[in-house]
Parts: sequence; structure tokens; C-alpha cells
Amino acid sequence: MSSDKSFAKLPGFRDFVPADLALRTRIFDAWRRVCGRYGFMEYDGPPLEPLGLYVEKSGPEIVKQLYTFADKGGREVALRPEMTPTLARILAERSRGMAKPIRWFSIPQLFRYERSQRGRLREHFQLNADIVGEAGIGADAEVAAVAIDGVRALGLGEEDFVARVNDRRLVNAVLDELGVAEGRRAACLAVIDKAGRAGPAKTRAGLEALRIGDAATGALSDLVADGSWERLRDRFRSSHAVLAAMQPLAEHREILEAMGLGGYLRFDFTVVRGLAYYTGIVFELFDRAGEMRAICGGGRYDRLLELVGGEPLPAVGFGMGDVVLGELLRDRGIAPGAGAQCDDYVIWVEPEQRSLGMHLARGLRREGRAVLYGLKTLGVGKQLRGANRLGAARVLIIGPDEAASGTVTVRCLASGRQETTTLKALLGGRGSEAGANPAERRSTVPGSTEVGGR
Repeated sequence: MSSDKSFAKLPGFRDFVPADLALRTRIFDAWRRVCGRYGFMEYDGPPLEPLGLYVEKSGPEIVKQLYTFADKGGREVALRPEMTPTLARILAERSRGMAKPIRWFSIPQLFRYERSQRGRLREHFQLNADIVGEAGIGADAEVAAVAIDGVRALGLGEEDFVARVNDRRLVNAVLDELGVAEGRRAACLAVIDKAGRAGPAKTRAGLEALRIGDAATGALSDLVADGSWERLRDRFRSSHAVLAAMQPLAEHREILEAMGLGGYLRFDFTVVRGLAYYTGIVFELFDRAGEMRAICGGGRYDRLLELVGGEPLPAVGFGMGDVVLGELLRDRGIAPGAGAQCDDYVIWVEPEQRSLGMHLARGLRREGRAVLYGLKTLGVGKQLRGANRLGAARVLIIGPDEAASGTVTVRCLASGRQETTTLKALLGGRGSEAGANPAERRSTVPGSTEVGGR
């Protein structure tokens, strides 16, 4: 191949060098820990699905956002852009014989062909957590708690992010009270959903274009500008339907407050989640400063399984992407570094001790310790500097004297303490600061620079 050729990374895709992979691993580990604590079981599905699965859920307009093609069997397929349709397909085949409620989570890689921007790429990983088969508000609160704790587990708190909550049934009750015709409600929801990005003026213009009437336009514009819980309750205090529709959210908050998570919640009338399949409480997690895209979004979707041929089961869940979350962790200075993990660095003074050093390294690795050593012959001083550079906790030095007596000189790099212990004690896992059994030490020389018996 010609040396002047270069193959650039595709737009919207990522390379995961060690620092980036360390961050991804930290996020995944936190997600798995939290889901496990809430009793969720992990599942997965194929990255390639029939195109019709997504069209059935989201409509034909979704196709232009997908990586789609005809496979060699002539089937129209797509790289999965989200996980909920796959979950619905899996449960449509299996749920009838399963105990309810079903608590499942997954961390798939997803693909969308759309314009890349900060917080949105053409691929990302996403935590999906769902409870299927439970219609009560307790399931809605449980899923929201998993989402909130999934972020808290990464070191972020109330000062960093907020959960904005609403209920599609409440919005529909408001639209009904304002006399908005059924045929205009979907368009109305779309305008409200974009209000945070569009701003008050464009939102009002969008509502006016729908010709829903001056009174409805004015009331909805006011709720978009200041849709607090108190304002909504006062505005519709004489509407039994609206007040009744507020009760599920009141119970939802009560449950999360009992969990100690109430400080993360904020009612927001503009959170309606644009996807039509949501049927109840919906929520989105945002950074408190409002500088980024949503960290997470989800809610209740009680009819999706029926769309793909499954039994009519209530369901609630969310998706949380790794892109915005990773940016937030970097902005807060709490993303992990990419330093190599090194518990022990083995040094042999002369080539004749290499076999013994390799034997020691293998034994320690079998005990679960991260062990490094030089891959070529270097002086002891250079090897010590290398151990410091790699962040080793201790160096294990074998010179001619140690090899003859079956011992190892152990130096703790943090304290400078140095001692000599037997090879057997090191591999037995009994320890002092330097990993030795005190009864088997030959000498202890605090701060000594003597190495390898020289």
C-alpha cells in the first residue's frame, strides 16, 4: 500500500485511546453497579435489526436518520439507533412465560446518521434500563431513581445535575382544558418539546402558526416561560381534570423524596419527550448550568410491545448516553486518567537473575497484582526511574545476593522503606507494608538506597 495514503476516522465516530477507554470503563462500571443494586439483569441484542422495527415505532421519517441498507439476502436492515425496539421485540417473543415485573438493563452501542455536534455523535453507548409489567407509579419512581443514581455513582451531585419531570397525561389534560383540537395536539407537543432550545419568541410563533386560538396560545406560552408546579396548579385550580392529572407526579415526588432523591427533581412543563409512544410520566436529566444536551431521557410507554406483536404490558424506562456524561465529568475534573496500573515493578540487577524475576512476576500476577518489568537490559537506576514514572507501589529487586539466598529486596516507593524478604513470603501473599512476613525479614533499612546487595 502506498505510504501517501491515509484513512481518516469517519465523522462522528470515536477512537478510544487508553484515557478515553478508562473513562468509558468507569461509566460502564458505575452503571452496572447501580443497576445491580436495584435488581436489574443485563441483556443484549444484535446491532443489526430489520428496518421495519424502527419504522413501526417511529414512523417512516426515521429512515433518513439511520444507517440502513439491503443485506446480501435482500433484507432491509439498519444499525440499531436505540434499544427499546429490540427490547420490545425480545419480550414480544418471551414475556408471556416470564415473572413480572421484568427488570432489565443493557449498554448497547447505537448508531444514527445525523449531523455531529457537541454532545451528539453518530455513535454512542447508552445505558437502557426498563421495568416491564408494572403500571404503578412505583415503577416510574424506581426507574428515575436508577437514572439519578447512575449519575451520582460517578461523583456528580445535586449541584451538578437536575431531573426535569412532567407527565404526558397532564399536558394532554391542559390541552383539553384549553380547547386544543385532538388533531393539533401532536404538533403542539412538538413545539413545547423544542421550547428550551427555541426560546419564548420562537415558541410563541410556533404555537400561533398552529392556529389553536389566542387564549390557548397565550396560556401555553406562559406555561413554557414559567411552567412551575405552583403556577400550573393556580392557573387550573378550577379544573378537576388537570388537578387529577397532577396527582401521579405528586406521588412520584413523594416516593423519590423518601429515597433521599427529592432534591434532584424539578417539575418542567416543557419536558414532553418528542416521541409519540410515551404515555405517562416522562423525565430528562440535565446539567444544572444548562450548557449541554440532555444527559438522559425516558418515561412510561405502555403500548410499545403491542406494536411489535407482543402482549399488552405496561413499561417504563430510560436511555442515558455516554457522550454528554463524559463531557460533564471532564468539565468537573473528575474523569479518570490514563496512567498504567502498576502494583509491583520487578528489577533484576544482572541478566542472570531475569529467570527468577520472571518467575516472581508470574506468581504475583496469578495473585491478581499488576506487575511490570523492563523488556530489555537496563541499569538499576533507569529501572527505578521507570518504576516511578509508571506509578508503581513498590519495586522488587533481585541481585546476585538475593538470587543466592532465595530473597527479594522490596522498596516501597511512597515511603522509601526498604526490606528484604523471602521469595516464598512474597508469593504467599502475607504482608507488611512491603508485602513481607516480619518473621522472615532479613533486614530493614529505612530510606536506604542500597539495592541488589550492592
